[in-house]
Amino acid sequence: MIHKPITLKNISFSLPHKICFEDFSAQIGYGNRIAIIGQNGSGKSTLLNLLRGALEPTQGEIHLPEDVTLGYVPQVVEEFDTFSGGERLNKALTQALNLNPNVLLLDEPTNHLDRHNRKSLMRMLDRFPGTLIVVSHDVELLRQSIHTLWHIDQGKVHVFSGSYDDYKRESERKRAGIEKELLTLNRQKKDMHQALMQEQHRASQSQAKGRKLIEQRKWPTIQSATKFGRAASSFGAKKAALGQKKQDLTDQLSALRLPEVIAPTFSLQSAERGDRSLLSIREGAVGYAGQPPLLTDITLSLHSRERIAVLGENGSGKTTLIKAILNDPSVIKTGEWFLPKSSDIGYLDQHYGTLPHELSVLESVADLVPSWPHAEVRRHLNDFLFRKNEEITAPVSQLSGGEKARLSLAQIAAKTPHLLILDELSNNLDLETREHVINVLKAYPGALLVISHDEDFLEAIQVERYYDVENWRRRA
Repeated sequence: MIHKPITLKNISFSLPHKICFEDFSAQIGYGNRIAIIGQNGSGKSTLLNLLRGALEPTQGEIHLPEDVTLGYVPQVVEEFDTFSGGERLNKALTQALNLNPNVLLLDEPTNHLDRHNRKSLMRMLDRFPGTLIVVSHDVELLRQSIHTLWHIDQGKVHVFSGSYDDYKRESERKRAGIEKELLTLNRQKKDMHQALMQEQHRASQSQAKGRKLIEQRKWPTIQSATKFGRAASSFGAKKAALGQKKQDLTDQLSALRLPEVIAPTFSLQSAERGDRSLLSIREGAVGYAGQPPLLTDITLSLHSRERIAVLGENGSGKTTLIKAILNDPSVIKTGEWFLPKSSDIGYLDQHYGTLPHELSVLESVADLVPSWPHAEVRRHLNDFLFRKNEEITAPVSQLSGGEKARLSLAQIAAKTPHLLILDELSNNLDLETREHVINVLKAYPGALLVISHDEDFLEAIQVERYYDVENWRRRA
């Protein structure tokens, strides 16, 4: 047990091209259970590395008591290269726990875990008696194992004490308040602009009247200069005051940041789907040349209005089944297979491997819909939050994970397939991008076939039926 708290005093961390966060202070008492959340690239893993001493803060101090023993598991485990991602995580976690740590630092620990291993991890975290600090976007983990959230946003670390559901409710309350304030400020800004225009109009009329009186010699020349000077001074002061108030309102508006919402328009409309059998497999089997079948007696069906999930442990054959549906020549399949045309199937995985990395963002969509004019492509990308010229012209290879997710969704909306297959798409998504993905998939008008270990994600995108590949595993 640690008797003194871990102390962070006015810490900042910046890179040559950006400030991750600045002026953050906190105390971490023994047994605290903290999650670090934020957008991809905001500095979550950086903050974890600062806590374990792998990085030094740009400014400020971090003090770890002498009796602290750290256990750490990175997001990407480089060792054990003959194992799967889930097996690597388990090996690294076992090594960390063998140190008998009283502070456990975990970076996205559930990314590659199947349902069984996820539940085992949750149980272990519930039993762990020490301090837990975890970077995660996993809603189940955040709900079950966390009591405090550190949210990195716009260069600041915001601390929320309470459950994840409390945090969500508070965030929604703040959002409603900000939306109301934005309306008020925009109205005030418009009023300020109108007042400034009226003041300029009054000043212009006053000047015209003064000139006319001088020309008619109703004002002595000396008085004329004095009156003009007072009028100009008065107008200048009013203009400056109104201009300052308008600038203050503009600054307040820019300081209020709302997470943007994607409202997609799909090329395939709901009415075009009909209600028909889209995919059917009976007495199917899949495997590879020279090996016994991996899955047998496969029975699976999907209609054009359905959403199904394929479940199974790591290495159980889920991806092999997907490859067979995609007509991958490396997979041998037998039985009765009724499948859509390849052109009617879209496929997205967690690595966004189908994106054309040699093209720009604009080109990657324009190539899909050559009949669209340039302005229409830009409008479509704007709907998916690609707005600035540098965002539109950026090479796909240089996009962040969240940007690749949005671009993949933009492609799906531009040329909408009848069947969309998702392979662990929710892995590695920050919470804001996750919401973007969920909103788009809820609106998607075609059929969905999803591989995921994330039960909250499956529920959010309204999956209706579940298939467990364990039922099709070949028995020795």
